[in-house]
Amino acid sequence: MKKCITLSLFFFSIGFHSLYSQSELTLPDIFQNGTYAQSRFGPIRWMKDGTGYSTIEQNPTIGGDDIVRYDAATGERSLLLSAQDLIPNGEDLPLSIADYQWSEDNGKLLIFTNTRKVWRYHTRGDYWVLDLETNSLRQLGKERPIATLMFAKFSPDGNRVAYVSENNIFAESLEDGAVLQITKDGSEDIINGTFDWVYEEELSCRDGFRWSPDGEHIAYWQSDTRGVGVFYLINNIDSIYSQPIPMPYPKVGGTLSDVKVGVVSSKGGETRWFDIPGDPRNNYLARMEFIPNSEEVMIQQLNRPQNKNKVWNGNIATMELNTILEEKDEAFLDIHDNVLWLENEQFFTWTSERDGWRHLYKVSRDGETIEKVTLGDFDVERISHIDPENGYVYYIASPDNFTQRYLFRSSLVNPGIAERVTPQNKPGQHSYQISDGSRYAIHTYQNTKTPPVYTLVSLPSHETIRVLEENKSLRKSYEALDLNAKEFLKVDIGEVELDAWMLKPKDFDSSKKYPLFIYVYGEPAGSTVQDAWMNGDLWHHYMAEQGYVVISIDNRGTKTPRGRAWRKSIYGQIGILASQDQKEAVEQILSTYRFLDASRVGMWGWSGGGQMTLNCMFRYPELFKVGVALAFVSDQRLYDATYQERYMGLLEENAKGYHDGSPINYAQNLDGKLLIIHGTADDNVHYQSFEMLVDRLIKYNKQFSMMSYPMRAHGINERENTSLHLRETMRKFWLENLTPGGR
Repeated sequence: MKKCITLSLFFFSIGFHSLYSQSELTLPDIFQNGTYAQSRFGPIRWMKDGTGYSTIEQNPTIGGDDIVRYDAATGERSLLLSAQDLIPNGEDLPLSIADYQWSEDNGKLLIFTNTRKVWRYHTRGDYWVLDLETNSLRQLGKERPIATLMFAKFSPDGNRVAYVSENNIFAESLEDGAVLQITKDGSEDIINGTFDWVYEEELSCRDGFRWSPDGEHIAYWQSDTRGVGVFYLINNIDSIYSQPIPMPYPKVGGTLSDVKVGVVSSKGGETRWFDIPGDPRNNYLARMEFIPNSEEVMIQQLNRPQNKNKVWNGNIATMELNTILEEKDEAFLDIHDNVLWLENEQFFTWTSERDGWRHLYKVSRDGETIEKVTLGDFDVERISHIDPENGYVYYIASPDNFTQRYLFRSSLVNPGIAERVTPQNKPGQHSYQISDGSRYAIHTYQNTKTPPVYTLVSLPSHETIRVLEENKSLRKSYEALDLNAKEFLKVDIGEVELDAWMLKPKDFDSSKKYPLFIYVYGEPAGSTVQDAWMNGDLWHHYMAEQGYVVISIDNRGTKTPRGRAWRKSIYGQIGILASQDQKEAVEQILSTYRFLDASRVGMWGWSGGGQMTLNCMFRYPELFKVGVALAFVSDQRLYDATYQERYMGLLEENAKGYHDGSPINYAQNLDGKLLIIHGTADDNVHYQSFEMLVDRLIKYNKQFSMMSYPMRAHGINERENTSLHLRETMRKFWLENLTPGGR
């Protein structure tokens, strides 16, 4: 009897512990144990006929990945290939699929595996091709060094694959395995078919070559990085001698890579180069694509200040260039990837803010006719699908709530009032992967309380056909925490009304006063105030549970669909207007909510948010008492030319703005408690920025705390235990320097 009681108590304690661990939010569960990880889903590819889609599923017998097809209408599942088919000769385990793509006829599958990170993204690895008809599996580039292939893609007829390896382009026959080296001058300095760091980071240029529509030619970018300033990252922890890591990195005002576009026969030969007017080191060739069914490429040339985009039509037979269009802005321009050719390639779609809002236009091939397709005083946030056959463009917008996103459509033929497709009863954010013919879409729905739910819907009725993945386990774990939901606010600072959110502790008592914990980004590259899942934003929920009221505010200039005037208001004054907006918004919030303690105000941010934290701490020390700044730019002249010059203008024309927007120039005003954190291998915002601020703070005899993470990059997440250690470090600092709890 005694043993039974002991055993019962033992099982009771297990059950109690399980229940307790599910309802308590801990840093190890968030950042180490994967307790709140999303279920794997996709990637999904719509099949050529638009009636079914392929996806990846785990093989239940041998592990590894199967690729299966689902019929959209019936849900019928068919196995396209088994993980068994993906076991190379002589190996025991199947290939792990990082990504895949179909040939044009869906008869062959290109598999990306064994990937490596190049700066931020896994774009280098090994490629294999599986022929579904013969069930034969072959590795591409077998003579190339392991995991050096990038951006492999089928020729239009599916009989060859071209790829980049070690800065040269190769084409490989799938019939006899013959490999042809297309370019031979690639080196550390000469980059063919891909890009240098700044093109990847700031212009989203990674895949740097294109097959011609007939497969007879390859057009590609070449970057000559000689003359670009070289920055050295230093590895001090992987050997007994330090190892310098050189990277060409154009800082503000520095020399840019010499970039050009050439055309070469896909059977080999000499490259012919387009003679594009202008100094190649003071312009960007931001986009290049073949015009369908032609021997012409469309090239977008962005000037160095990035306020003029000249669109060229280049003939690959004659190498002649003609101007199609020139887009201008008094501030800066964004590059968009939604050009689609219509009506036998006589018109193309084009995104512009020329009327004050971001809209889609239809432009004639000669540029003479420009007609607006989407109408209204709202931004087209992004294009989801353009369907010339049925005459519609589907796009994401949010005319009434800048924190949410919904699907609309407009006619390509008879522009009129935008038609909302997303139902009204699901507030939050929606995205869509739409099939050819626009009959179906893979629909993703989320909000701050709802992890992503994937469904198959019919269009335009938006009727749910079936649920594909609803993250049940994650949702159950999240709901067991019983956390307070984010409250969305409007903060009127006089000139403008800002969006914000607030989180309160579970034991919140409105009769007490709580410290204010502010999360900030504030730069034009992003937004923090969105009605989206954001991985549950569990760090901020955790800090709220420690006894803080957490808020975040989107100041002017952040990446929200509020029109051109909103986005361009910060031009020439990065760090200046935004920190003023943050200060005024915080003052307004403190005066509105009596449960906030104005003597306990702290702010933290990462990257641009780190810079914003420093600006607020140094400019307004009477308001901001505690700050944590990660991976920040302390002096804007230290950051890359492409980003900083886009939003600040050229240094020689706005030296005062660069000075006044840089927090290092106000370091003498530090009065509160400050923790600064940086990774020493940050290729984006260099550790130099951290060290220069440290030097300046020492000069002014300012006391502060600091933490360096050796050989961690901008995300400070590489190597064992880093993410948890980082959050524990931040937590300790906050609890010791911004007293939590109501009082």
